[in-house]
Formats: sequence, C-alpha cells, structure tokens
Amino acid sequence: MDKTYGVIIIGSGPAGYTAAIYAARADLSVLVLQGYETGGQLMQTSEVENYPGFENGILGPEMMEKFENQARRFGAELVAEDVIEVDFSQRPFTIKTDITEYKTKSVIIATGASAKWLGLPNETRLKGRGVTACATCDGFFFKGKDVIVIGGGDTAMEDATFLTRYAEHVTIVHRRGSLRASKIMQDRAQKNPKIQFLLNSEVTDVLGEDSVNGVKIRNVVTGEESTLDVQGVFLAIGHTPNTSLFKGLINMDETGYLIPTEHTMTNIPGVFVAGDVSDHRYRQAITAAGDGCRAAIDLERWLESQGDEVGVENWN
Repeated sequence: MDKTYGVIIIGSGPAGYTAAIYAARADLSVLVLQGYETGGQLMQTSEVENYPGFENGILGPEMMEKFENQARRFGAELVAEDVIEVDFSQRPFTIKTDITEYKTKSVIIATGASAKWLGLPNETRLKGRGVTACATCDGFFFKGKDVIVIGGGDTAMEDATFLTRYAEHVTIVHRRGSLRASKIMQDRAQKNPKIQFLLNSEVTDVLGEDSVNGVKIRNVVTGEESTLDVQGVFLAIGHTPNTSLFKGLINMDETGYLIPTEHTMTNIPGVFVAGDVSDHRYRQAITAAGDGCRAAIDLERWLESQGDEVGVENWN
C-alpha cells in the first residue's frame, strides 16, 4: 500500500525547513520536496548578520545546512526532486515530481521567489559569461575587474558591497533618482571607495561576444546614451514568486503571489503557504521561518479538526 504522508512541504528555504521542523515534532509524517536547487535564496547569500542567535553572522549556505539537519533530526524525509504537477481536487492530495508521485493529507507551499531579469536579448545570451543574478555565487570570478550592479534596494547594496572584495570597481545603476534601500545599507555602500552610483539610468544592452565587455546606459531624464566598460553585470531588481505550478488552483494576486484566505491556509482546505511565495513586503529569512512555523501550527490544528490523529506532545 502506498504511503500517505501527513504533510508534504514543497520547497526548502527557511520557510519550508521550519515548517518541517514543527510538523515533524508534532509527530506528523513529513516529506520535504526540496527541488534540485535546495536551500532557497539564502544559498546565494554570503553573510547573514540579522538572524537572531548568530551574533557573529553566518554564511547563508551554512545556515541552510543547519536548518536541513535540524529537520532531519526530528524525522522529516527530504528528497531533492522537482514538483511538476499537483492534484488538489480530492484528499489525499497527489504531488507529482519528475521521478514519481506522492500522496498526502495536507500541503505547505514554500516555493519562494526567483530573481528578475531585464529581458534583453544579449543578457540571456551572456548569462553565465558575465551576466548573473548571484553576486555571492560568482563574485570570485571578477577579481580585479569592473562590474555593475543593477538595482536600488537592499539586495543591490549588499551585492555591491560584497563584490568590492573582488572587483576593482563597482557601479550601481538605478533607474530612479533615489535609492529604495534602507539607510544603513545605503550608507555602507556610499562610504565604500570602490562603489559609485549612476542614478536615473537604465541598462539598454549588454555588450560582448563570448563574454561581457561593456553595457549601454541611457539616462531616463535626458535620454543621453553612453557606454560603460565593465566585465560583469549583476542583476538585483527584485523577484518573481515561483507559483506557476499553482495558477488557476490557488488564489494569487496580479503579480503571482499566493493569497492565504484564513491565516496561512489557502482557498483549498488543507493547502497552506509560507515564506516569500506569499510575501512581497518583507522577504526576510526570519519572516519566512516565522511563516513556516505558523503554517505548520495551522496545518496541525486543521488536521485535528478533520479528525486526523496528530501527536502534539512534542510541541513545547
């Protein structure tokens, strides 16, 4: 007889792993479908300084390894498979991956969000050859080179500051006249002698044959165009929620973020959401983890209301 899990968690960032920890401690049978790119966005983050309990900071991948190990400790199963189809029409729900399919009494969606791109033809052609959305992944390859970071938020400031460890010079290009980043992040970037700013400017093309050797810049106020000689282009312009799998099934806003209807439960009873997949405001590791906790507790209480047996002696 095929196993039916108490909960399947789709996604493996702070939200997914925290939900797994709480659900497993409630004696639910837990399966985390991590996807092939495990760990979420923190796998692309260098040092995490604002997560409580790590007074000296911690590397993003190291933090995610700790989350994963803690989920395993309490008995959660973790499988690195991509979900390709879901059937929420009846319980138990069916979750299909590219390998097999699973049955479950409930689901937590914690698929997170992905970096946005400009959509330029040469940007796509030169991805991995000078164009990237992951400063911490690829910064090492730009030692002594000139690079740009596109964006005006905290991520752009963090990426630019990080890149000064390797690059000779970093230019932040932002299409507005003021930055959206928090004051502390702006101050950090502005005080760095390796960083300069091009405001009211946008990148209109990426130059180079086999690798990046420059970008075309247009001033959005004057219309003036210029060329900037750089060897690296780093995108930091926001994210798109990873929700295409749930289109037409789960209520979502116009940008694709999932909308819970009762606490963390969606319009489908038994399907819950956690983390950046439904959060376009905060997008922090700690808020994602908090969402994972909330979703697991909501799920456990909902299962009890359905008459499903759930052990709760380990909650405290």
